[in-house]
Amino acid sequence: MDLIPGLPEEVGLECLVRVPYTHFSSASSVCRRWNAEIRQPAFRRLRKVSGLTQPLVVMVQSRVNPSEPLSGTTKHFVNMIYRLTVFEPETGEWRELPPVPGYENRLPVFCRIVGVGLNLVVMGGWDPVTCVVSNSVFVFDFVLATWRRGSDMPGGPRSFFACASDLNRTVYIAGGHDKEKNALRSALMYDVAKDEWGQLPDMAMERDECEGVFHDGKFHIIGGYNTEMQGQFSKSAEEFDVATMQWDQIQDNFLEAATRPTTCSDGGDGRLYMCRGNDVVIRGNSTWQAVAELPAEVRSSISYVTAWRGKMLMIGSSKFGGALSAHVLDLKRYEWTQVEVPAEYCGCVQSGCWLDI
Repeated sequence: MDLIPGLPEEVGLECLVRVPYTHFSSASSVCRRWNAEIRQPAFRRLRKVSGLTQPLVVMVQSRVNPSEPLSGTTKHFVNMIYRLTVFEPETGEWRELPPVPGYENRLPVFCRIVGVGLNLVVMGGWDPVTCVVSNSVFVFDFVLATWRRGSDMPGGPRSFFACASDLNRTVYIAGGHDKEKNALRSALMYDVAKDEWGQLPDMAMERDECEGVFHDGKFHIIGGYNTEMQGQFSKSAEEFDVATMQWDQIQDNFLEAATRPTTCSDGGDGRLYMCRGNDVVIRGNSTWQAVAELPAEVRSSISYVTAWRGKMLMIGSSKFGGALSAHVLDLKRYEWTQVEVPAEYCGCVQSGCWLDI
């Protein structure tokens, strides 16, 4: 069967790779051949080589009523209703993803999300009503625009763990704490296509509230603290080499300052980026160097940072609990551009991830 009847195979493929990802579900329902072709890794590679992939930023974001002023009180943040929102940097479009099955009204609090190929993986969190820790896994398929239930995370309840993916197939998680608030050293990997979990070697130290970044073929675990040092963050980091399946030697002064590294991000250009003080800093030659000053509108409360294709997205506010402001930094010229954020998407961002579809 021809990909498109009457056209040479290569011409038919050139037509199919130009279908916007928002129409993947319609295109995949045309026939089995199209469905199979869209799911092939070679199809995604061709879109990327042709410059046709579309970057997406998916966020766990609180729902807001544009007619009501935002409140910065603790009670307000505890009672927030979270949903999944999508921002397309190239078009400026914001929208909401379909709700996770079983959580139609609100997402689990403190759940983690990771982009893997053509999928979004939502893991763990606290039940929004009972606050019971969940080990559930849900996968959103951007081809079918539908959710499916994945295999639960093994090993008992785990909160505030680090996670990252190789962007193609595998999710890596490590650290966090158990139901007794004991910091964990254990680590896991999840094959999204096979829906299978695997055990990884333990880290060198316990790390609660650590940050995970996949960089240069390694799963970096940054910061965190052990059970005895509750809330006193470490400056150290360790790396899991996926080629050797081993942890590398711990780096004691990786952060240079004891803080929670929530803004640390891989730039896709061989460098790590992070916000420190009033600056954006990059890591090179084992040190951090300031390259750009943060916009005043986000300095007081940075909610989320991610980078892609020579750009960095910064979301934050000028005061705790204030309306969000979004800016994009050109990582070649180090110039900022403000992004328009619709009023209904100005809520607090708890976590996020980047996909290239």
